[in-house]
Amino acid sequence: MRDQLQRTLHLKDTPKRIISLVPSQTELLCDLGLEDAIVGITKFCVHPDHLLKDIAIVGGTKQLHIERIKALRPDIILCNKEENTKEIVEACQSICEVHVSDVYTIADSLELIGQYGTIFNKADEALSLIDAIKEKQSAFEGFIQNKPVLKVVYFIWKSPWMVAANNTFINYMLQLNKYENVYSSLVRYPEIDLADEQKEIQNIGYAFLSSEPYPFKEKHKDELQAYWPDTKIVLVDGEMFSWYGTRLLKAFDYFKTLRESLQKDAF
Repeated sequence: MRDQLQRTLHLKDTPKRIISLVPSQTELLCDLGLEDAIVGITKFCVHPDHLLKDIAIVGGTKQLHIERIKALRPDIILCNKEENTKEIVEACQSICEVHVSDVYTIADSLELIGQYGTIFNKADEALSLIDAIKEKQSAFEGFIQNKPVLKVVYFIWKSPWMVAANNTFINYMLQLNKYENVYSSLVRYPEIDLADEQKEIQNIGYAFLSSEPYPFKEKHKDELQAYWPDTKIVLVDGEMFSWYGTRLLKAFDYFKTLRESLQKDAF
């Protein structure tokens, strides 16, 4: 079969020993009933929360302990084009088969779930999850349909300040929520100068400070407010906007609650 980069995988049998280098994909594996087959994860694979105590940690998403991975004798390693570097994928290929995901939309996420269902002989479980996500999405689309479009900035980092722009899963999720991304004319995760942007961009309704990858807290709201005094600064759950897979089962309820809280604050 092929992965989402159209790379060919040669699998003689159902993989029994899995290493996942992507947190959201680790969560997906568990929800497919594959937790017992996972032999290695990253230090960022925090869901379910007991995994970091029970499963070997092989590094982060950008820096790995290759010898540790070899020692775990995996049958397959699961990567992502954005989360992991080309060098990591190539190093893992010298050990075993590597599946690389490439997710920018919910359709991509559902395709990934289906691929995992095929690879790991969990087709029925995958179909059930896909149907559940589609149901959640449909209900949310009915909720958001008549809501106004809100202009937002989505921050993912500080020192330097960085935002999510176009060609990202986050931007796709913002659009789904009827949030107009001020930086949608840029791509990926550009750095911005707050002092310069203060002059260039006007009437930003909301600035979202994500909980990841930078762990924004209440104290950071005041720092940003000094540049944009008329903008509402909101802490948001970054996992809901950036994790695909089965996190989507929780995301749509979160989005509904977030929109309702913004609407309440507006009055």
